[in-house]
Amino acid sequence: DNIPWQRVPQLRGIFETVENEPVNVEELAFKFAVTNINRNRTLMPNTTLTYDIQRINLFDSFEASRRACDQLALGVAALFGPSHSSSVSAVQSICNALEVPHIQTRWKHPTVDNKDTFYINLYPDYAAISRAILDLVLYYNWKIVTVVYEDSTGLIRLQELIKAPSRYNIKIKIRQLPSGNKDARPLLKEMKKGKEFYVIFDCSHETAAEILKQILSMGMMTEYYHYFFTTLDLFALDLEPYRYSGVNMTGFRLLNIDNPQVSSVIEKWSMERLQAPPKPETGLLDGMMTTEAALMYDAVYLVAVASQRASQMTVSSLQCHRHKPWRFGPRFMNLIKEARWDGLTGRITFNKTDGLRKDFDLDIISLKEEGTEKIGVWNSNSGLNMTDSNKDRSTNITDSLANRTLIVTTILEDPYVMYKKSDKPLYGNDRFEGYCLDLLKELSNILGFIYEVKLVSDGKYGAQNDKGEWNGMVKELIDHKADLAVAPLTITYVREKVIDFSKPFMTLGISILYRKPNGTNPGVFSFLNPLSPDIWMYVLLACLGVSCVLFVIARFTPYEWYNPHPCNPDSDVVENNFTLLNSFWFGVGALMQQGSELMPKALSTRIVGGIWWFFTLIIISSYTANLAAFLTVERMESPIDSADDLAKQTKIEYGAVRDGSTMTFFKKSKISTYEKMWAFMSSRQQTALVKNNDEGIQRVLTTDYALLMESTSIEYVTQRNCNLTQIGGLIDSKGYGVGTPIDAAIPLLYRGKRVACKQAGKVRCRVAFRNQSVGLLLLWLTGLFIYNRAFTGGWMSSAPPSTIIKLC
Repeated sequence: DNIPWQRVPQLRGIFETVENEPVNVEELAFKFAVTNINRNRTLMPNTTLTYDIQRINLFDSFEASRRACDQLALGVAALFGPSHSSSVSAVQSICNALEVPHIQTRWKHPTVDNKDTFYINLYPDYAAISRAILDLVLYYNWKIVTVVYEDSTGLIRLQELIKAPSRYNIKIKIRQLPSGNKDARPLLKEMKKGKEFYVIFDCSHETAAEILKQILSMGMMTEYYHYFFTTLDLFALDLEPYRYSGVNMTGFRLLNIDNPQVSSVIEKWSMERLQAPPKPETGLLDGMMTTEAALMYDAVYLVAVASQRASQMTVSSLQCHRHKPWRFGPRFMNLIKEARWDGLTGRITFNKTDGLRKDFDLDIISLKEEGTEKIGVWNSNSGLNMTDSNKDRSTNITDSLANRTLIVTTILEDPYVMYKKSDKPLYGNDRFEGYCLDLLKELSNILGFIYEVKLVSDGKYGAQNDKGEWNGMVKELIDHKADLAVAPLTITYVREKVIDFSKPFMTLGISILYRKPNGTNPGVFSFLNPLSPDIWMYVLLACLGVSCVLFVIARFTPYEWYNPHPCNPDSDVVENNFTLLNSFWFGVGALMQQGSELMPKALSTRIVGGIWWFFTLIIISSYTANLAAFLTVERMESPIDSADDLAKQTKIEYGAVRDGSTMTFFKKSKISTYEKMWAFMSSRQQTALVKNNDEGIQRVLTTDYALLMESTSIEYVTQRNCNLTQIGGLIDSKGYGVGTPIDAAIPLLYRGKRVACKQAGKVRCRVAFRNQSVGLLLLWLTGLFIYNRAFTGGWMSSAPPSTIIKLC
């Protein structure tokens, strides 16, 4: 019998219930939607929707088939539910045979030979969601991903991601949650031990809520982990306990809560749910509308929109055993598939062929201190569009460091980290001082974090052994035992594979530390060394020659002769001051920069005197300059001048700090000279390689040993120990950086990379060290004293006292 469209219950639903459990949320949403449509006459002004609901037990497909036949016998325009897979398949086959639209709101695994056409599914297509997850993994540049699924259907939903290793450089590890047992801690323990920091959980929101509690109890709720949940109800979970943990938590949201109309409907739903009797703990926020409820709400509205265009249709009483289909079924099914509606879950359109939802938006949400926040959107057509820029992310991360306590690993190394000398016992960070402590203090002031300094347990910087295992500070960062490594830690290619670095706060290179050779004792007449013997001889000959010339010229010129008796102007006796002895005295006086009380009067003698004065000026100036250099700088002869000299000999032993970057440089180098040096060091590891720089410096001072170490450390050591020196230039060029665990949510990876560089200038020593000249030694001047004694003291001791008295 044909029954008029308006006179029958047009909508019918079959919903599962669990014994002693409250009413299914989809059933509540079904009733809520019908009530809103009937209350708001704008959508269906002349029609009142009616409905009938049948309840079945969970996973009871036989009961679902029987109830579906009962509903169809009463006449139905569309059948809603049930939700679980086995029951859905049974009801769908009946609806397909009788050509009645079947409305589905949960994910269902589609079969390859699916010939059912009388259904629509409002749940987003599983293949599209899998592509969205893959796009997000590629955006975050995850190289190693762990997929944890609840049941076998999860592997189907994540097919695009699971196939990613064949197309992208991604390694995927797949794990399954324990079935029938909610205790996932053994699994989480394995993941923690395996350092699996990027995890995708495919599970229901109930399971997700329970897993989050266990993650917190396992100490895995830190900034080093990034969890992604495929459930579309992550926003509805109570995430209050995890907001301030620093953990990275991401998920999808289908509800379009940015729309004011959607927010209004959700608010009404929440008010009704809060007035209802309390339900068992589900991990959801009180009164929050889930995605399942929103999809059912949109499904009812979509059918209502389609029914507005089906006013001339009638419904029929259909019998399952007769297989007589509803004659208006195909038409009404097409009207539903052609319907367009902006609902609670956004834009709703369908693929007319398979009835699956297409062209939908998924909000990307992330957990912040303020709660879940939208950070992007994924569209089935345009793909991923992240709205939070790197600048915003850096700002959020920087803000999240405020008042957080970071564990800082370091190593004792002068002048970077040293024990502070004090008469009183010191504790905590007050025990240390040095360049790195000053740098750490500057970073703390800028980024607002609190820090606790701890010395690395094994006293090593960090090197990789033949098995690929790390030690030292690098290992502590990898194992997340420390958040920062602030030390003279060299940035190397191998280390950057396992940890992150800031930009260099100091640039340097490898050089050679060696003790200064013992200088030879200066000779008695070392003061003569500034001029060569030839020059000394020529100066003496020049002095004699000028004296003779001056004597001869003074004899010829009349202006040098004078009357010794000025009171007798008629006297024929005249004298000349420039005797041979006086001429020589004039030359010696000019050479010694002293006056001789002899004044040339004639132009010719004055020209000769001026030329001699100019000559002595140049000679004395040159001698003075060379004498200063010879007396303050003693030339030393070193057996080695470069790394090549070290490599060519075996008498002087050389090495580096064990498991340090310098050792790694020679170990990995492909340059023949450095390969030869590493072969020498590796063959004598017990003696060539030292535990730390202090041990190496002590060996340099006490034995014939050269230490290969960073140039900055060499500069510091040589300024404090005059017996040590740097040999040659820099072997390589590198820098010190602040280390962090790889991909850690610490702003040193963003803003802090520049901060470290800028602050290096603030903490750099402001007092430059100056090389002080060595004072003149008595040995250098012994010859002068002997000369003085020989030509003055000796003469005075031999002269008669009367002569000395006359001179005085």
